[in-house]
Amino acid sequence: MKLTILGCYSATPRTLTNPTAQILEIRNHLFLIDCGEGTQVQLRKQKIKFSRIRHVFISHLHGDHFFGLPGLVSTFRLLGREAPLHIYGPKGIKEALTIMLKVGKSWTNFPLVFHELTSTEPELIFEDEKIAVTTIPLAHRIYTNGFLFKEKPGERRLNVEAVTRLNVDKCYFRNIKLGKDVVMDDGYVIPNADVSFDAKPVRSYAFCSDTAFSEAIIPLISGVDLLYHESTFLEQHSDLAGVTGHSTARQAAQIASRAGVKKLVLGHYSTRYDNLNAFRDEAETEFSDVILADDGVEITLEP
Repeated sequence: MKLTILGCYSATPRTLTNPTAQILEIRNHLFLIDCGEGTQVQLRKQKIKFSRIRHVFISHLHGDHFFGLPGLVSTFRLLGREAPLHIYGPKGIKEALTIMLKVGKSWTNFPLVFHELTSTEPELIFEDEKIAVTTIPLAHRIYTNGFLFKEKPGERRLNVEAVTRLNVDKCYFRNIKLGKDVVMDDGYVIPNADVSFDAKPVRSYAFCSDTAFSEAIIPLISGVDLLYHESTFLEQHSDLAGVTGHSTARQAAQIASRAGVKKLVLGHYSTRYDNLNAFRDEAETEFSDVILADDGVEITLEP
């Protein structure tokens, strides 16, 4: 499970900073989360293969979170993409993107599959045998969702030393991994726990940007391994956070602390600030394990 920050600043791009975009690599998936301007350039810089991106999650329709998507879709077309691209985002994203393709007479030669979101309650929007993705309703000026990415429990792990010592035939291995006891030919039962180990712990990542301080999300992100929570402002500008529907670094840390998450990643900084260390200093008054997002930063979570 690896998170790559492509952009983590709010509002407008600058010479050395980019608006929000992330890549989450988990269980052979490469998920693109938000797609601000310059995302495809950042993908090139990080040497991420465009062809592996099959699913794009857009939190809301403010420009700094999706204006890079038309350009990326256009590049996919020029590269001869054939695989479908699934786009999850607020109602209106289909109209916004297809109008640009229509006026430019540049329809894709691959399927664009839109999953438009309208619910104000958490909902499961993607699932396969390994991963589930659920929305996290956020409190912003327009309809906005965060996203919870969570692994599903895997199979139990075979205790090779034990099965060898107990002379367990290979034909039992599959059932052992599924949690079943071993019934030998003479009727002797070997408990599953004697010949297997627990499955690897599941990992989870919660993406929460943009949002005002909202304790309503705490039950939805409780105990996650990694939380990205926007921290547009420092406390000295908390009045601006209230007006614009954003959070301060301290508020983000309060959410992390109350939700009992393991690690907190701060981002979506206002470009009014030059010293990002001030965000970490402020957050650490409420929560100890704080990571500062920055363009190009990679965060890996081991099983």
